[in-house]
Amino acid sequence: MTLAEHPTTAPPLATYGAVLGSRHVVRLLGGTLIGRLPNSMVPVGLVLWITGGGGSLAFAGMLAALYGLASGLSQPVKGRLMDRYGQTRVSTPAVLLNAGCLAALPLIRAGGHPAVVTAVVGLAGLVTPPLEAGLRALWPTVLPDFGRRRVVQALDTGSQGLLYIAGPLLASWLATTHGPDTALAATAALGLVGTTVVLTAAPSQTWRPAAGVTGRGRLVSAGLVLLLTALAGTGFAFGAMNVWAAGMAGTHGQAMLCGLLPAVFSTGSFLGSLIYARRAWPGTTKSQLITTSALFLLGWAPLLAQPDPRTALALAAIPGLFFTLIITNGFHTVDALASASRTTEAYSWLILSVGTGQAAGTALAATLAAHPDVLAALPAGGAATALTILILARRKLGPGRRLGRHRRPRQQGHPRPMPSPTRWRAAGTRSLLLASTGCEWVLRALAGHARGNRRRHRRAPLDHPAAGYGTEQIEGSGERVRWSTGPDVRAVARSQEGDPPRAGRLPFLVTCRHIRAARFSATARYESSTPASLPSR
Repeated sequence: MTLAEHPTTAPPLATYGAVLGSRHVVRLLGGTLIGRLPNSMVPVGLVLWITGGGGSLAFAGMLAALYGLASGLSQPVKGRLMDRYGQTRVSTPAVLLNAGCLAALPLIRAGGHPAVVTAVVGLAGLVTPPLEAGLRALWPTVLPDFGRRRVVQALDTGSQGLLYIAGPLLASWLATTHGPDTALAATAALGLVGTTVVLTAAPSQTWRPAAGVTGRGRLVSAGLVLLLTALAGTGFAFGAMNVWAAGMAGTHGQAMLCGLLPAVFSTGSFLGSLIYARRAWPGTTKSQLITTSALFLLGWAPLLAQPDPRTALALAAIPGLFFTLIITNGFHTVDALASASRTTEAYSWLILSVGTGQAAGTALAATLAAHPDVLAALPAGGAATALTILILARRKLGPGRRLGRHRRPRQQGHPRPMPSPTRWRAAGTRSLLLASTGCEWVLRALAGHARGNRRRHRRAPLDHPAAGYGTEQIEGSGERVRWSTGPDVRAVARSQEGDPPRAGRLPFLVTCRHIRAARFSATARYESSTPASLPSR
């Protein structure tokens, strides 16, 4: 049973000490945080390395963007490979190639050929080890209790904001005190050490997808696509916030705001994860996701008024409190929507959607930097888009609908029983019988109407050769149906005697005869194909 299928009021309260004291938790969480530090250090290190070697700032920014884009776009592919071959066989070559590329950059030097530098940076981004998605897939194995798992996942999400505070500061300090080459080498070493700590742990080495499920399970669904789109809107708000902070720094002439506002936002995100993990909150995961998205939107409302720097610093923590909660509940919802054999790939798509929305928010905000009012409204616009999509898609976001009076939940792994092929054939034959009987009734009604018209306008006695009337016996029955080739071509009536049939009889008479014959044969097929256990109607 997945975490998202439980109301969050059900799990018992789990303390931080109990969760962090569980086996492998501290090792996996700490190793993943160390291994993900290069994600925030590489962009800053590349900019300082290129500019320190005499390169242009535009080329340095392009390399930083290329590294982040390649790392994000390759996440689903690496997640799918991890679901199929395990974590060790995927992350080990990835981290070795990534560390080798970053360590090779000082040897190439910043003044090297731009094409070579670009190729090495792009390859380093493509082979970034998928530690975040892999850790998400490990938690159900490490912590089977979903109450403790909820706590550690909230801590994991909240600590990500601290990475983007500590990573750039560490890279800047290393580049300033020891040189940009040392900063890149240290970045490669941190990634290698952190990934090694995770991969050498027993849960990572023994992890496999859900037992008994093949790797061909369906991943794409309407609910999952809508969820990822909504989370892209949340990432859009985060990306636009960074540019808005730079705009605030330029407007008020305080350069420190460029880094302080994102730092306050990340601190609020970490505090939100601590508050969320402290207790069990009412409602299902789906309702919590929508509620936190609404609070995230309301948190941006005070910042639309362009407050002064001190007030902006205090207010920036409010939307940060709910940012972690949205991402955490998003992961829980993915757990309910995705196939059990492709959870790592599904988590990778969520990471990619948030990163893509963040990049889109940064790009659009950069083009609108000359309009402060519009720039301040972009984060709220991304949050409003996310909330709207979640509200419209609430019926597709997994469990949460109340069961009817006679509806019982189906257990996990027990598909709905399907009728046997014989029962399907019997039902189809029975439907054909009903349809043929209805058609015959319609034809007989038309025949009765025509018979009344013929009797009112009859000019010759019935069965008179000159009038062109006659009768015909229907196969398989004792009835005779009259036909006509005379002037009154719609006349059809019943009789006990008549002449042999002639050419030119009524079209619907022929149809009626064929329907009757088909019905007799269908009756025989129905009686022969109906199983003994099928009740007759």
